[in-house]
Amino acid sequence: MTKVQLERHGRIGLVTIDNPPVNALSAAVRQGLAAAIEQANADKAVAAIVIASTGKAFIAGADISEFGKPPAPPALPDLLDAIERSAKPVVAAIQGVALGGGLEVALACHGRAALPAAKLGLPEIKLGLIPGAGGTQRLPRLIGAAKAFPIMLSGEPIAAGQALEYGLLDEVVSSDVVTAAMKLAEGLAAERRRPVTSEATGRLTETDREAFEALAADALKKADGMPNVPALVEAVRGAFTLAFVEGLAVERKLFLSLIGDPRSQALRHVFFAEREVAKVPGIGPEVKPREILSAAVIGAGTMGGGIAMCFANAGIPVTLIETAQAPLDNGVNRIGAIYDISVSRGSLTPEAKAKRMKLIRPAVGLAAAAGADIVVEAAFEEMGVKQQIFGELDKVAKPGAILASNTSYLDVPTIAAATKRPQDVIGMHFFSPANVMKLLEIVRPKGAADDAIATAVALGRRLGKVPVVVGNGFGFVGNRMLEQRTRAAERLLVAGALPHEVDAALVGFGFKMGPFAMADLAGNDIGWRSRKARGLKAAVADALCEAGWFGQKTGRGYYLYPQGARAGQRCPEVEALIQRISAEQGVTRRAFSQEEILARLLDPMVNEGARILEEGVAARPGDIDIVWINGYNWPAWRGGPMFWADSVGLDVIAKRLETQAAEIGDKALEPAPLLKRLAAEGKGFASLKG
Repeated sequence: MTKVQLERHGRIGLVTIDNPPVNALSAAVRQGLAAAIEQANADKAVAAIVIASTGKAFIAGADISEFGKPPAPPALPDLLDAIERSAKPVVAAIQGVALGGGLEVALACHGRAALPAAKLGLPEIKLGLIPGAGGTQRLPRLIGAAKAFPIMLSGEPIAAGQALEYGLLDEVVSSDVVTAAMKLAEGLAAERRRPVTSEATGRLTETDREAFEALAADALKKADGMPNVPALVEAVRGAFTLAFVEGLAVERKLFLSLIGDPRSQALRHVFFAEREVAKVPGIGPEVKPREILSAAVIGAGTMGGGIAMCFANAGIPVTLIETAQAPLDNGVNRIGAIYDISVSRGSLTPEAKAKRMKLIRPAVGLAAAAGADIVVEAAFEEMGVKQQIFGELDKVAKPGAILASNTSYLDVPTIAAATKRPQDVIGMHFFSPANVMKLLEIVRPKGAADDAIATAVALGRRLGKVPVVVGNGFGFVGNRMLEQRTRAAERLLVAGALPHEVDAALVGFGFKMGPFAMADLAGNDIGWRSRKARGLKAAVADALCEAGWFGQKTGRGYYLYPQGARAGQRCPEVEALIQRISAEQGVTRRAFSQEEILARLLDPMVNEGARILEEGVAARPGDIDIVWINGYNWPAWRGGPMFWADSVGLDVIAKRLETQAAEIGDKALEPAPLLKRLAAEGKGFASLKG
């Protein structure tokens, strides 16, 4: 089947791309476009050309099936050069998304018309790249660098209305965009005009440059080790100082360097893993989600209030339920204060705040959940409390309502056993602060209805989350692996490291905080309470809590926080306490290098990840990576723990674990069977795909 067709409509050569499902720029499409532009230029009866597409997308970008393969001619930059140099004006008729190479095609055209539903963007930053076919040069020339740079930096598409306001589009029409594009093309032909984007430098003023440089400086500060951000800054900066051809050469050089950069490769892994995570094993497109028109949240504390905000932010009416009026009022006031911060920053209008607050209906008593399509319990992390709540919900919730627990650790089937509808009971583990964090672990216990899981996934996306379906089991995926890192951090303290050394190793790796600074921020008493409930001990952590040193809220924990300081200072008393515990346990303390600390923190996590895969708690290694990137601040440019393990080599990690297990006499540190097998076969976790 021909991917590109050329038809003559009067004096217009209509070039139509038909490459479902999203009209990706495959080699066949590129070849077809090049041939059609050449043929239309050779036809004396054709005065102008329109490029249009079938389906819902104009061009959604590159063909991902060609990633990693040798490029087939014509290369996209060569095709765009042919479009821009066309002797006859070329107009893009954009009916849907124009992303990546799709927008670069439109930018090479001499005019652009779109429907209101169209969205235009350059998402390459999410792939660890920058636009590589002139996007960093044409877009700033067309709309100015101060407007173009944020579009490329975020990777998020902009709506047609905004694109028109920026000057990216010539017109937005309510219907029949092809006819509108034909009229625009005819007008350009009659006027003998071919507005060439690469020559449009009028927007690159000194004022625009100053505004761009301010944005660039801020972006570089927040780059967090991502290599494509400085590359993007350099490429866009070239639009001010270089001729177009020279700017293209710089862009191409930077693009190709990113292709081979390990950090960029990690970001591409994350991009594709996030696409894969949407595919839930055993649940096909025939399973339709239930309708969610209203929600209820049980518990108006920090977590419950944040979850209620998620619903309100998505435009879903939500009932916020507490046991008494006082905690309910406190919860509502806390929500209002958080929205007020957004209003003061200019990220939310007062009108939008009022609209969201109106969607949150406070209520006392579980009876208020009767009409909700989904109920999310966010009460205290104690099985008895949760069973009592779900037993009551079973009596008041309407048939078919999904009953979800926000539990971080507990067994969901045990919670479901308090009801007569276990098929409707699932876990929906939000991360704190719930209104900010992107991860949503959806716990799929045995016996849960497929459409309940499908509903949770669809709802998660609607709430702006990254939903990852995981199996039931203590701690699920994220917290189960976090516990291994926490134990490893405790072992390091006893063996000879100090809190600031351990934290520095993780921050140097790319985390925003180390384990001890994070524990102080969250409150050391949280972990202490959990350990006591399970009969576990951690000598250093327990000693701190027994002394009442819970972290920032008490002014001291692993670190000192004088006068409410957020940044901790080394605490001589804590360091002396650690040394005393080492002596009591008969441990001869020694120094650890940053590399050793990292290995001892991360290797046990990888080992637990292997067990999680063996047990089917996570469907794919990439699912684990997405959990850690979106819920635990694992640096995206490191690709997640399982991707990182592959980059180190599973044989290396297995050997280090064996050595450490023998050194301290802990069989739990011995390599998991899956890790051992893959290491022996010279394979990585990536080999488990498919």
